[in-house]
Amino acid sequence: MPSQYDPVESPDETTLFPYHDRTPPKTADVYRARRVVRRTLPRTPLVRSEPLSAEFDADVYLKREDTLPTGAFKVRGGVTLAADLDDAFRDPGLIAASTGNHGQSVAYAGRTFDVPVTVAVPRDANPSKVTAMERLGADVVHHGDDFDDAREHAEELAAAEGYRYVHSANEPKLVAGVGTAGLEIVEDLPEVDYLFSPVGGGSSAAGYCLTVGELADATVVGAQSEAAPAMYRAWDEGHLDPADEMGTFAEGIATRVPFAMTIDLLRDRLDDFCLVSEDAIRTAVRDLLVEESLVAEGAAAASVAAMRGMRDELSGKTVVLPISGRNLDTEKHRTALGE
Repeated sequence: MPSQYDPVESPDETTLFPYHDRTPPKTADVYRARRVVRRTLPRTPLVRSEPLSAEFDADVYLKREDTLPTGAFKVRGGVTLAADLDDAFRDPGLIAASTGNHGQSVAYAGRTFDVPVTVAVPRDANPSKVTAMERLGADVVHHGDDFDDAREHAEELAAAEGYRYVHSANEPKLVAGVGTAGLEIVEDLPEVDYLFSPVGGGSSAAGYCLTVGELADATVVGAQSEAAPAMYRAWDEGHLDPADEMGTFAEGIATRVPFAMTIDLLRDRLDDFCLVSEDAIRTAVRDLLVEESLVAEGAAAASVAAMRGMRDELSGKTVVLPISGRNLDTEKHRTALGE
């Protein structure tokens, strides 16, 4: 009989272990996750955007996930998972693969619950995100050219060393944790017509489907770069095949491989899904800085680009745009500003 450190059959191209629960979370699980999130993280503000409201002739609100301690939404999932960690993993610790925000989430959770953390990142990972992970106490290992190379290395290390591998999306507690942002939105603004969410691994969009979509009957729309269309194609075409393309400016949505659990949730609950251009993402990064004085990652800006592609539908509506993260490196900021 294989041990909990031996990989098991996976429905997608990523590695799973016996300890991975493959049951998609429900809205009730998001409420359970909130007990942990409330104890460990501050509530994030929901504020009206005057520039975007004027642009779209709508009431546009920003969910400021960038104000969380790691500067991004993913930490909600990290603390939810680590709070209930099996004792067998407390000494070897957690391992994750990341382009930055997922790694910071796991590192923050590890520090909060006194668990060691290792994070595998691509060789050209965002330096500021790497520094942030190290400041939180993580051991950062550079490997490969992109996220999926780093992911495969993390999976190998998990099998060899007995770490608890924290998958980027096939984790019901992680998805439930990030979904707590949606509960806060519904409490602050019960009447929501549309919510736009970036899609990388899909945990954020799935969480909003379980909350803002389910509780407020809002239309939840996903946004992904056309330069990294793996999740979009899986959702649209009904498969889990990796995509050949993966060259987006927005590292938060840069993955070649779709994830089974979140795709199942998104196929069932996501109302629409938009591919947006790299130029549109860069323009949105610039506009958020100039108009809102907000440093927003390309992933958050992808949602603005998706809104612009649906402009006629949004007039007169109440729209929520999560600012999913602020961890944009200096060079990419200059590129977006045309410097």
